[in-house]
Amino acid sequence: MNRFRFPHPLVLIVGFIILAAALSYVLPAGEFVRHLDPATGRQVVVAGSYHAVPAAPVGPLDVLVNVPKGLADAAAVVFLIFLAGGAFTVVDQTGALRFGVDWLLRRAQGREVLVIPLVGVLFATMGALENMGEEIIPLVPVLLVLMRRLGYPVLTAVAASVGAAFVGAAFSPINPFQVGIAQKLAQLPLLSGGAYRMGFLVVAVAGWLWATTRHAVRHRLAPDLTADAAETEAGPVARGGRPGLVLLLMLAAFGLFAYGVVQLHWEFEQMSALFLGLGVVAGLVGGRGLTGTAEGFIAGFRDIAFSALLIGFARAIFVVLEQGRIVDTIVHGLAEPLGHLPVALAALGMMGVQTLLHVPVPSGSGQATLTMPLLVPLSDILGLSRQVTVLAFQYGAGLCELITPTNGTLMAMLAATGVRFEQWIRFAAPLWGALFALGAVAVVIGIAVGV
Repeated sequence: MNRFRFPHPLVLIVGFIILAAALSYVLPAGEFVRHLDPATGRQVVVAGSYHAVPAAPVGPLDVLVNVPKGLADAAAVVFLIFLAGGAFTVVDQTGALRFGVDWLLRRAQGREVLVIPLVGVLFATMGALENMGEEIIPLVPVLLVLMRRLGYPVLTAVAASVGAAFVGAAFSPINPFQVGIAQKLAQLPLLSGGAYRMGFLVVAVAGWLWATTRHAVRHRLAPDLTADAAETEAGPVARGGRPGLVLLLMLAAFGLFAYGVVQLHWEFEQMSALFLGLGVVAGLVGGRGLTGTAEGFIAGFRDIAFSALLIGFARAIFVVLEQGRIVDTIVHGLAEPLGHLPVALAALGMMGVQTLLHVPVPSGSGQATLTMPLLVPLSDILGLSRQVTVLAFQYGAGLCELITPTNGTLMAMLAATGVRFEQWIRFAAPLWGALFALGAVAVVIGIAVGV
């Protein structure tokens, strides 16, 4: 019997776009009143303000128009992926990636299995610090060279990078785009409950990386000692360059990237500029010359194009729901029944609601501004701690990133590595279930201890 195969990622996302349009004919249109929240600088909903509005069904022509609108909405992210992808292709063609992987493997001789948790901890840390996601996609050449040289399946590259980052972000005590915004909207001190969250973060990341390492070892192949992603259509590696110097340049850029995002609050435009500069300087230092550097960028643009554009197509799902004026209807329909449940069940119900809502609302910060003003007053009425309400949001929405096909970052990463969605689901779904159960335990214990 043939195993079920999910459609091509682009077909899958377009299917969700069409489904969103169809729902605009079925669900009643409705909206919440919104106001500007001075603490976050974002428009937030007013609890109890949901009301019906005239229907706005999204027709076939509107569906087509909303795809380029989604691409335009996601333009900053799309161009970041293009420029970073071009830069890493240039770095790759200097021989720096092969040089770095060889250096790492020489020092990990006999302990290669430790490379996976080391890589995973790095990405989980960045996920916890700044919600790293789309920025990982251009790193695919580095990750693939590393995994092929180790003999591990390419799925390991996805699990140890974006998978670990998603887990780190979901359980983070300091993620500014999830827990930070949610705590502001709940009028809680920033970083409050940090020690409590940190304990579950360690358990969650350790469990994810243990499973990733176990899967990699079980499916290990003979290492591909000839693997060299630098041998692209643009030409062979510039053997006469100085790959070690280029590698140091790349590591310095990573350090500047982390500092800029965490301390300087860089937007996607600043990140894109950094990678553009990295690619140009790396090409010149690595001996590629102006023409070779330009050709490297072009090769990178070509290789990363599909993955980058998937981000925009995924964004179009929300654009359609918003135009159909049914986003608030979905939120209201899922949140309203929670008020009739006992405290513990209501808290676990919030986790489930946040999970379901993250499918049509793939932005963590957007979901926080949409749901927290509704659930915080409800939690006060039920006698539920606001901190627990934030936990339910974090674990429900954050962990959904691991499995929802509307997550453009996940789908783009799978497309870039050649991993099929059903392959990923077979690996990730059981782990998502275990992590969701861990989050539920954290919520219930939080209620018991009064976190």
